[in-house]
Amino acid sequence: MSKLNQDQLKKAIHEINVDKKQRKFTETIDLQIGLKDYDPQKDKRFAGSIRLPHIPRPKLQAIVLGDQVHCDQAQELGLPWIDAEGLKKFNKQRKPMKKFFKPYDILLASESIIKQIPKLVGPNLTKINKFPIAVSPADNLQEKINEAKGTIKFQLKKVLCLGVAVGHIGLSEEEQRQNITLSINFLASLLKKNWNNIRTLNIKTTMGKPQRIYG
Repeated sequence: MSKLNQDQLKKAIHEINVDKKQRKFTETIDLQIGLKDYDPQKDKRFAGSIRLPHIPRPKLQAIVLGDQVHCDQAQELGLPWIDAEGLKKFNKQRKPMKKFFKPYDILLASESIIKQIPKLVGPNLTKINKFPIAVSPADNLQEKINEAKGTIKFQLKKVLCLGVAVGHIGLSEEEQRQNITLSINFLASLLKKNWNNIRTLNIKTTMGKPQRIYG
């Protein structure tokens, strides 16, 4: 059962939208979470991903590591791509690979390329924290990218504070509310004592002040 007060949430969302100033970029809306009664050393660390109904970070950049079919599709969509020959040219050197992949947040790879990655580039993609998402011949590239852009991940590490982007101020207040509500209820479902493990919840824009919505 959700303990989120929707009237309080709507008021906080309205505040962060009224407070916005004209900037040269679209501000992200972050959900800031404080947990309680959790011991990251002893308790099982949770991790979970959920796709939100409205893309929270539309500016994420994607590249396709493709076979011939997916490279052609990428070209039609105006997306950057690299094929097996291009990957081979890195000679498994981490530095040039890190520089090449740095601008990209999302890597989509054809299933046939995924199988060849250890042979083509060794363990370097993992070492630079880039994890390609497999794309089957039947998949729609644009839909796969939208799915990756719309998916957020909650993961407990060593501290009891989490932060995740759940929207942006280009969305309507109702769209923001839907994303935030879904995110929080999903987070609660990951916790061992559900809502009893949540101390505080705040939302804030990139440059704005935090607004308390729970706790």
